[in-house]
Amino acid sequence: MSTPKKRPTANHTKAAISPLMQSLASYMAAAAKKPLPKTVAEKTKHHILDTIAAMVSGSRLLPGEKAIAYVSALKGSAQATVIGSKIITTAEHAALANGMLAHADETDDSHAPSLSHPGCAIVPAALAMAEREHANGGQLLRGVALGYDIGTRLNMALHPYPFREAGHSTHSFGPGFGAATAAAALARLNADGMRHTLSYTAQQCSGISCWMRDAEHIEKAFDFGGMPARNGITAAAMVAAGFSAVEDVFSGERNFFVAYDETRRVGKPPQPERLIKDLGVVYEIMNTNIKRWSVGSPIQAPLDGLLELIRQHHVTADQVAALTIQVAHQAANTTDNRHMPDICMQHMCAIMLIDGIVTFESSHDEARMKDRAVLALRRRITLLGDDQLTAALPSRQGIVTLTLKDGTVLRNHVKAVRGTAQNPMSRAEVDEKCHHLMAPILGRARARKLCDTIWDLEHLADVTALRPLLKA
Repeated sequence: MSTPKKRPTANHTKAAISPLMQSLASYMAAAAKKPLPKTVAEKTKHHILDTIAAMVSGSRLLPGEKAIAYVSALKGSAQATVIGSKIITTAEHAALANGMLAHADETDDSHAPSLSHPGCAIVPAALAMAEREHANGGQLLRGVALGYDIGTRLNMALHPYPFREAGHSTHSFGPGFGAATAAAALARLNADGMRHTLSYTAQQCSGISCWMRDAEHIEKAFDFGGMPARNGITAAAMVAAGFSAVEDVFSGERNFFVAYDETRRVGKPPQPERLIKDLGVVYEIMNTNIKRWSVGSPIQAPLDGLLELIRQHHVTADQVAALTIQVAHQAANTTDNRHMPDICMQHMCAIMLIDGIVTFESSHDEARMKDRAVLALRRRITLLGDDQLTAALPSRQGIVTLTLKDGTVLRNHVKAVRGTAQNPMSRAEVDEKCHHLMAPILGRARARKLCDTIWDLEHLADVTALRPLLKA
C-alpha cells in the first residue's frame, strides 16, 4: 500500500509566490485598514452616491425590474438589501441584483484608461459585504477605493482597448476583480485571503464583447454590473468561509496572464507589473469619470458641446440647417441610430437642440423616438468617426459643427467632458444629479437624507443603517 503524499508545507507553498503577488496581496490587506487621503475619500463618496443613485433610478427600468423579480424568487439569508425594493437576501443575490440596477441605464461612472464601468460592479459588491459584515462607513470607503485601484489596473495590465477588439469584455474582467477586492477588504481578509480571493475571481472571469448586440440592455446590465459584482463577492465569501486556493494565480504554470495573453492579436504581451504600479500613490478612483448626462459615454462630449453653443449663441432647433458630430470610430459605431434613446447619438443631440437640455426623463422617453419634429431634425444630423479623435482615446472627445439656416457655422471641440477626471463635477453638481435621480422613487425627503448620509459616510457606525433609506 503506497504512502499518501504529504501536502506541501506552508513554507514550501509560500516560496512559490511571486514578488509581484506578495506585494499586491500585502498592499490589499493593509489598505483595507489604512485611512484614505482626504481628497480620495471625498472622491470615493462621489462615486458611491453616484452609483447608489444609478441603482435607485435603475430599479424602475426594465433590467432592474427583471433583476429584482429574479432574486425575489431565490429567497436566502437576510444579509443585504436589494435597492429600490423591500427584499433583504444573501449578499451574493443582492450584489447580482444591485449590479444590474446600477447599469440598467447609462447613468453610472466609467474609467477610460481601463475601458470599464467600475462602479456598477464594485459598489454593489462592497455594499452587500458591508451589510453582511456590519462594517462601518470608513471601511466601506476604503473597500470601494481599493476595488477601483485593483480592478482598473487589472484591465490596464491586459491592454484594454486591443483586448476588447480581440473579443473580450473589459467591462466584465476588471470590475470582477475590483468587486472581489472590495468585498475581501470588507470581509477583513489577510494577505493570504487576498491571494486566494484573486484566484477564485480569475476562475470566474469571463465576458465577451457581443454585449453590444443586446437590444434591451438586460444582458448588458448583467455583463457590466450583475455578473462581476456577484462573482467578486462570491470569491471573497468563499475564502472568508475557509476555502483554500491556488497561492498565486498571476504567475507560474498556466497562470491568468498566460491564459489571456493576446500578444498575437493585441501586438504586445500583458504587463502584470501594472497591478502594483504606483499603488498608494495614484488612486484610480481619482481618474474615474462621473456622467453629467444619463446617456452613453460616447454621447457626453457632443451634448456638452451643443449645450455650450446653444447657450452662447441662443440657438434654437428651427435655426439649424445641419449638425455634424465627430467622435472616435468606435464611439460612432456603438451609438449610430440605436433604437434605445439614451444610447442613440442622433436622437439625444436632437433632443438637446429642441429642449435646450437633456434630463433623465427625456433620455428615456421612447415615445419621442417617433416624434415627427425629432425625426425631422435627426435627418439633418450626420455622425462621423474621426481618425484624430480615435487616436486621442482614452480621452473621449467630440466635435460638433452647427450650420444655421442663415449660413452661420458654429463649431465646438470638447476635449474634457464635464465629470471626467480632467474636468470633474463638484460635490454640489453630483448631489444635484443624484437627488434628481432618486427623489421620484424615494421621495424628496428620503433622497435628501440619503445624500446627506453618504456625504458623512465616515461617521456611519454600521452600513445596515442605510437600509431604511435604500428600500422602496
